[in-house]
Amino acid sequence: MSTPHQALIGLGANLGDAQATVEAALEALHAIPHTRLVNRSALYLTAPIEATGNDYVNAVAELATELEPLELLRALQAIEHEFGRVRTYQNAPRTLDLDLLLFDQITLQSTELQLPHPRMHQRAFVVVPLHAIAPEILIPQVGLVSDLLPLVADQAIRRLS
Repeated sequence: MSTPHQALIGLGANLGDAQATVEAALEALHAIPHTRLVNRSALYLTAPIEATGNDYVNAVAELATELEPLELLRALQAIEHEFGRVRTYQNAPRTLDLDLLLFDQITLQSTELQLPHPRMHQRAFVVVPLHAIAPEILIPQVGLVSDLLPLVADQAIRRLS
């Protein structure tokens, strides 16, 4: 068995029973072949950004995977599809959104995938839960997650019990 890669995934949902969906999606991540769920944040409630609709339930998960970035992305998209994700327009409300935030310390620019995720450091719904599970992680070309908290402090976010 090869040394697994570290992948960090952002989860979000704001349609239906969003809290149950995110919890079920965390289980689905664990079921991806050659992948295991290493850590996960609590669930957080946030208002939509640059969109309308219900508040989002968000979390961040850490995976250990033997998959390559594009293989993992396709697995994430398959899970979104299983949960009824339909891409009608940019920033539309969604049953489930799974974003590949970081994959080891790889930087990648392709039509399918950008690593690290290009706006992750600007979003409290990513920074706060990521900080909870990996405060010292370095985002390439951005910096330590722990240094990003002040930059998103003006965005409302509430931890769910």
